[in-house]
Amino acid sequence: MTQSKTGILITNIGTPNEPTPKAVKQYLAKFLHDKRVIELPRIIWCPILHGIILNTRPKKSAKLYEKIWTKDGSPLLVHCKNISDKLQDKLKVPVELGMNYSDPSIPSAIDNLIEKGVSNIIALPLYPQYSATTSAATFDIIAKHFKNMRNIPSLSFIDSYSTCDPYIDAITNLIKTYWDKKSKINHLLFSFHGIPQSFVDKGDKYAYFCQQTVDKITKKLQIPTDAWSISFQSRLGFAKWLGPYTDNVLKELPEKGITDVDVICPGFAVDCLETLEEINIRGKEIYQTAGGKTFNYINALNASDLQINMLAKILNIAKAQPILDI
Repeated sequence: MTQSKTGILITNIGTPNEPTPKAVKQYLAKFLHDKRVIELPRIIWCPILHGIILNTRPKKSAKLYEKIWTKDGSPLLVHCKNISDKLQDKLKVPVELGMNYSDPSIPSAIDNLIEKGVSNIIALPLYPQYSATTSAATFDIIAKHFKNMRNIPSLSFIDSYSTCDPYIDAITNLIKTYWDKKSKINHLLFSFHGIPQSFVDKGDKYAYFCQQTVDKITKKLQIPTDAWSISFQSRLGFAKWLGPYTDNVLKELPEKGITDVDVICPGFAVDCLETLEEINIRGKEIYQTAGGKTFNYINALNASDLQINMLAKILNIAKAQPILDI
């Protein structure tokens, strides 16, 4: 029997092609049309989306993207491409990058793997903590593409790695390395992307996975419970979202006498608008306006050796026969 050829599909949410209102509008139209992201009935949501949001938000968001855009493009896409390339070099198997709501698309990435002779795909969405809004949305896109194929490859889908030892070790070492370079701050804030509270109430385990991640990291770091906090950012609209909200926590910390803080966003595999602008620019301003003094953002793992080695180990765990002897 011929041994199946394995390929890796790395995915992430996506990003506008450029920091312009037109490009942001195209991206948001795809993102906010996904029923996994917005669960309102289409007859209610579509008029709001097309009549209000897509006519107001793109211009505002484009200005925010301009603040973090690089000469090579969107930070999220640049980092994800680097991760894909480095993983391929390390594992010596085909690795393709696909985005949920922008290019390169997930269907095109799957097609590229099949063209390279891959018959066994391991899909790894770069969302450490599972949510229906992220990991499940990625699975939907893969399944929809498979539905139109005559011959489908076998699929292993890694829906979460929130408590995997390689991930916990990578984040812990990231924090320790930062503290080794700079003096340790008395308080560490873990900020995760939020989801509507109603999603949690309906059974989405995202909040549980986030808390598990933090519990394991703080235990390895051996920091007391009063030396760290957990919060959730990036809420949209006026409905109640998972809390406490990061912006409110940053306002409240100085009132509690905590005037020096390190912030890390372990739910973001790579730096993007939500970390570079929302946290490191707006979050810092909110904190210091409220009386805070020292504000340090600890960058995401991005395409660092910590990230590549960690993902390689997780991929090996997902495969019965290791891809690479690490």
